[in-house]
Amino acid sequence: MNNNLSMLATDVITFYDKMKAHGIPVWIDGGWGVDALLGKQSRPHGDLDIALEQKHEQKAREILALQGYREVRRDNDWNYVMGDDSGHEIDFHVFVFDEKNHVVDGIQYPDGALAGTGVIAGVTVQCISPQHMVNFHTGYQLRESDIQDVTALCEKFCLEYPTEYISFKKGPQDG
Repeated sequence: MNNNLSMLATDVITFYDKMKAHGIPVWIDGGWGVDALLGKQSRPHGDLDIALEQKHEQKAREILALQGYREVRRDNDWNYVMGDDSGHEIDFHVFVFDEKNHVVDGIQYPDGALAGTGVIAGVTVQCISPQHMVNFHTGYQLRESDIQDVTALCEKFCLEYPTEYISFKKGPQDG
């Protein structure tokens, strides 16, 4: 992740609108996905995580390349980061839908995960659904931002806290 925390809400919406104008659906994931679900920016972000169908991947890369983006890190064919000289980074999570919109290859988003909607800077965006966003924040060493994100999502959407987060749950005495 980029540590200069330079991905602003306006950057996210500019990117989202540009993809939409080219007929490329994207789903906001990661920290900005949490904030979209919350309807407000809760903390600074160093990057933008997106979910994107493989059939749109090449066009999205070409559009970003015209804006000075290049690949800066690759984990595998389905997950990599493109960045520009200003420190903006976009973390691609690529997947393949079948004819019934089930993910069958790439990043394995479960059914229902790509059904969320949220708001960033007053703009409605597609994002990861609240329950799946919480589920994706489990199974690894928790950071302060994870605790903040999951707590906010569970509180707003009345979701059950995952086991590793129960000790952080706000009780009635916490207000």
